[in-house]
Amino acid sequence: MESQDVYTRQQRIAELAGQTPRFRMVSLNQYLDMDWMREAYRLTRKSGAPGVDGMTAVEYERNLEANLADLLERAKSGRYIAPPVRRAYIPKGKNEKRPLGIPTLEDKVLQRAIVMLLEPVYEQDFLDCSHGFRPHRSPHTTLDALWKQIMGMGGCWLIDADIRKFFDTLAKSAMRDILNQRVGDGVIRRLVSKWLHAGVMEEGVLTYPEAGTPQGGVISPLLSNIYLHEVLDVWFERDIKPRLRGKAFLIRFADDFVMGFERQDDAERVMEVLPKRFEKYGLTIHPEKTRLMSFYPPERQGGQRSSFDFVGFTHYWDLSRKGRNFVRRVTRRERFTRALQNVREYCRKTMAEPVQEQWKGLCVRMRGHYGFYGITGNARALSRYRYMVGRIWWHSLNRRSGHKAKGWEWFNRKILPRYPLPPARVVHSVYA
Repeated sequence: MESQDVYTRQQRIAELAGQTPRFRMVSLNQYLDMDWMREAYRLTRKSGAPGVDGMTAVEYERNLEANLADLLERAKSGRYIAPPVRRAYIPKGKNEKRPLGIPTLEDKVLQRAIVMLLEPVYEQDFLDCSHGFRPHRSPHTTLDALWKQIMGMGGCWLIDADIRKFFDTLAKSAMRDILNQRVGDGVIRRLVSKWLHAGVMEEGVLTYPEAGTPQGGVISPLLSNIYLHEVLDVWFERDIKPRLRGKAFLIRFADDFVMGFERQDDAERVMEVLPKRFEKYGLTIHPEKTRLMSFYPPERQGGQRSSFDFVGFTHYWDLSRKGRNFVRRVTRRERFTRALQNVREYCRKTMAEPVQEQWKGLCVRMRGHYGFYGITGNARALSRYRYMVGRIWWHSLNRRSGHKAKGWEWFNRKILPRYPLPPARVVHSVYA
């Protein structure tokens, strides 16, 4: 019942925000009560690594009601102090690592509660071009929208953009100003400001970055969408498109975006002003990773093929079985390599476990891979992934101590019939 009550209040917030699109919401914190905090706690991921205080969900739940009541009182009274996030690093690309901020459990709960308040407001404002970290949207809605735009235009001049270290360089003062345009609630504005200025703990050293918001925070994806909604989406729709001579589109997933143009001169003009627009808000368009390209079928480009990477896939023009041009999306090479490396790591760690247990874990990973990469046109990469998983598993079984090496034929004759690997399949079809 608590979940339903919170959902009803969120609908009310959305209705009010939709009715007053140009007015500031000044009394959102009235919805912030114990029912709201309980729902925020329920929705908070509890299996992640602990923050700087070492608090786990098991410990927090021993006195859950009192802890949530105290958290609520501190948030509303202004006594809440945002703790520093713990800095960790995750792989990004071949030789890079992405910094990740790990908040405390309590911070995650409060951030989730504020996201639940702000999301219904901004969902009334956000444009169709943005897809990342929004309700009922996903990487696959992003891919579908992009595919339909390019196919509808028969190709385009395309800006493949890259924002350099977006989360690390976002201007905090500009973020506050943008938020204040829509949210006038002092409790929420004060909390967001505290999170923006929270320190970062790395190897026991506490620092306070002048710009940016840590990746990994519950509220960070929403703040990034709010920021880029103003910096990019509204600017493109309101200021850029009316001045163009031909058709154009923008598709954005979080801080990754592409722009398509019917005319080359339109694309060149936008390419020229894009860095200046982002510089105004403390951001930098990467000069080496951002490019303007002609993305048309090869016969319209003198036989040359062009491609670009977006949301985990490489996009390029190909011919269908009926000889028609279409945009094919295949698993990006780096993502394919990373997926297989994860399988190797799993097989290495579970080498001593029973074959049946290894098989169950592999099936979970393979279905997850198909769930993301199983799109129309990517069947060949999916089949190759399945084949390579089988080879990796076979090599792993041959390395088990006390086992005589067995050939590939033995694996196909004895292991796979009993423990079949999930077949490659398309989960997301453009024809659905």
